[in-house]
Amino acid sequence: MKNILTMILGAAMFFSCASPQKSEFSKQSLTKMVLTTNKSEVSFSEILQKQKGKTTVIEVWASWCSDCIKAMPKVKKMQEDHPEVSYVFISMDKEYDKWINGIEKHDLQGIHYWATEGMKGEFAKSIDVNWIPRYIVLDKEGTIKIYNAIETDFDKINASLKELE
Repeated sequence: MKNILTMILGAAMFFSCASPQKSEFSKQSLTKMVLTTNKSEVSFSEILQKQKGKTTVIEVWASWCSDCIKAMPKVKKMQEDHPEVSYVFISMDKEYDKWINGIEKHDLQGIHYWATEGMKGEFAKSIDVNWIPRYIVLDKEGTIKIYNAIETDFDKINASLKELE
């Protein structure tokens, strides 16, 4: 009986601490600035506005991230299977040159931005980044369909993209 109560209490604590699925980004995150590949600043809000009318996958990644690199074949397969989807990559790299070299080295096809403050910066905090690679799926209206997917969630991501076709 004691073991059952411990399991129930543990499960209750786990589910109460889990963050709920978000359907939109915080006002704070929308104001955060990132850089384009030509070093011009753009707000996260502007990025999202450009994606309106398109199903979008946002990948938060970095060139130094081994899990990101391991997931790239799955990302490329997803792009092949869902060519109508727009792919936005936001890098947590600490240096511009390493970010640009990472894009080229791994032949990442999509739209690229750089969160210059990295994983501990204000942008990353504003979208709750605690692990990369991190994937966010948006429908054509810009509503978040998946907020916190990681490299083990490709089945979930692909199923969501199929539903959004």
